[in-house]
Amino acid sequence: MANKGPSYGMSRDVLSRIEKKYDDELEARLVQWIKLQGGSDVGEPPEQGRYGFQQWLKNGVVLSKLINSLYPRGSQPIRIPDPPPSMAFKQMEQVAQFLKAAEEYGVVKTDIFQTVDLYEGKDLAAVQRTIIALGSIAVTKNDGQYQGDPSWFMKKAQEHKRDFTDDKLKQGKNIIGLQMGSNQGASQSGMTGYGRPRQIIS
Repeated sequence: MANKGPSYGMSRDVLSRIEKKYDDELEARLVQWIKLQGGSDVGEPPEQGRYGFQQWLKNGVVLSKLINSLYPRGSQPIRIPDPPPSMAFKQMEQVAQFLKAAEEYGVVKTDIFQTVDLYEGKDLAAVQRTIIALGSIAVTKNDGQYQGDPSWFMKKAQEHKRDFTDDKLKQGKNIIGLQMGSNQGASQSGMTGYGRPRQIIS
């Protein structure tokens, strides 16, 4: 990862913990899905491992093609420049467009990586998390745009909305929930005054 000096002390410890979260097996599955989903022109990483994965995705073009492929032709959210951006700020801008589109597609904020996580290789496990979340939503939507084996991603839990009539809602107000307590069968027999020993009759 270019332009980064060695890490020392606590930052080195934090960096090594972050790097341990990166999953090489998961990388292989994500690469397979991105190639299937994005089409033949996404290419593939120059080498296996986190560095190759980062270099492949770093300019934002592959990620943009990935999310565009989840939409019907003509309604893709990102314009892909030709040739691909070569200047650092343009590449980061392209990645930022992907992140915005991913959020609009349904990926929650907590599952979205920061541009520097990818561009500077700060947290590639977070990049994997975002792609997993994207795949899960694509499988859940089941709108015919997803390519690949649906078992690669877990379906997201879907909201089960219930509509109650006004009468049902009024009836519910008259019911005392068990958590409110009940006085049925309650008595103070066997209780003693505060501070007095309890009588045990043998």
